[in-house]
Amino acid sequence: QVRLVDSGGGLVQAGGSLRLSCAASGRTFSTYTVGWFRQAPGKEREFVAAIKWNGDSTYYADSVKGRFTISRDNAKKSLYLQMNNLKPEDTAVYYCALAESVIITTREDRYDYWGQGTQVTVSS
Repeated sequence: QVRLVDSGGGLVQAGGSLRLSCAASGRTFSTYTVGWFRQAPGKEREFVAAIKWNGDSTYYADSVKGRFTISRDNAKKSLYLQMNNLKPEDTAVYYCALAESVIITTREDRYDYWGQGTQVTVSS
């Protein structure tokens, strides 16, 4: 079993920055792909970013490319999402997730464990 705990959300003005964190416990974190998803009110959950087990490969949704940076610290069993130049359309609940796979994936159904979510609200 893996437990993921998201944190770092909040209220920020457009153009501002936030850094989300996800702490993992339980089984080995360092050998698996991890990622971030988000769900806006009235919309389906969508992929945001993912990072390979060793950190040497990342993938981003087009909507956040160039503004968000995903990173991980395997020694701390932690995942991060640095979000810069935030826009009102980034408002959502953000979830970290872990896929028991060494292959990076954007597919929600490939992720096995999920955090509880952290709210990000961007005001205009």
